[in-house]
Amino acid sequence: QVQLVESGGGLVQAGGSLRLSCVMSGSVFSINAMAWYRQAPGEQRELVASIDRSGGTHYAGSFKGRFTISRDNAKNTMYLQMNSLTPEDTAVYVCNADDAMRVGVRYFGQGTQVTVSS
Repeated sequence: QVQLVESGGGLVQAGGSLRLSCVMSGSVFSINAMAWYRQAPGEQRELVASIDRSGGTHYAGSFKGRFTISRDNAKNTMYLQMNSLTPEDTAVYVCNADDAMRVGVRYFGQGTQVTVSS
């Protein structure tokens, strides 16, 4: 089992920045790819960005250039640096880790709320 705990969310004005963290614990050796998702009220959960153990990254949609995903394997922590935030970025941001040893096993954190005021 793997546990994921997010932090760093909060209230920020438009144009501001936030840095989210996701700390992983448990059977971390089984994890390769990690990702950030977000879910806005009334919307489906959407992928923001993903990163593999070697640091290879993928960004979905328009996030590239404003958001930066990174991870520190020594600290079992993944980050999401978010810049130039807009009210449309308001959502619950959720950390995800996929078990590389068991196909189809996915872990999600509880999420951290990000609210961007205009």
